[in-house]
Amino acid sequence: MNNGLVLIPTYNEHENAELIIRKVFSLPRGFDVLIIDDGSPDGTAHIVRQLQREFPDQLFLEERSGKLGLGTAYIHGFRWALERGYQYVFEMDADFSHNPDDLLRLYDACAVDGYDMAIGSRYIQGVNVVNWPMDRVLMSWFASAYVRMVTGMPIADATAGFKCYTARVLRTVLLDRIRFVGYAFQIEMKWLAYKYGFRIKEVPIIFTDRTRGTSKMTKGIFQEALFGVVQMKISSMFRRFELVAPTSATAPVSAAAATPAPKSR
Repeated sequence: MNNGLVLIPTYNEHENAELIIRKVFSLPRGFDVLIIDDGSPDGTAHIVRQLQREFPDQLFLEERSGKLGLGTAYIHGFRWALERGYQYVFEMDADFSHNPDDLLRLYDACAVDGYDMAIGSRYIQGVNVVNWPMDRVLMSWFASAYVRMVTGMPIADATAGFKCYTARVLRTVLLDRIRFVGYAFQIEMKWLAYKYGFRIKEVPIIFTDRTRGTSKMTKGIFQEALFGVVQMKISSMFRRFELVAPTSATAPVSAAAATPAPKSR
């Protein structure tokens, strides 16, 4: 078994698919890759199938019919990974907005430092975003600030989509009914991990907007996330979350880590 599985949802990413796959496989630490393609009409899945001939034991493809939502793609990938015994599972975009080199740092935060979840954070050390227009930077930053204000969750980049989960987090969180399938899914996964008391670390990254292909982000997606936060907060007030012991009792606590919360939270 390799060091972890990188989940990459795709829709019309034929310009990036081969490049991102080869980049992940070039890293000094071995990762497997699962592409979850939502019926891309541009031939993304065909490109992946061709590459599977070259990487038969590292590259996997799950094809779905139509755009079913980012959250459902990742949940499909999480279950696929758990069924096959992966201990570290990553979320990453296909468009190089997340630097694949940073997979190594997210992996080390969990496998070496003992955290349960690592977040590639754009905002833990200032604002580290390249090539975004100012209105989008502000919208993203204020969305995370809003999440912190409503939930009290001490995560600087609450909407980040570049993460490493331990299998233990996924097994626990997937017992819940994940409500959101769009952008709010990223917030909900962090919220549940935080409420269950898992140790979370934000690893500073530089986020670079895509240079190939078309962005799937819209203002409507951000709005869905903002309203979803209120729903998550209200629903959590009517249930209890059992505290989960940290993966490692000796894992360091930093200002960038979300600390375990008491049972009564």
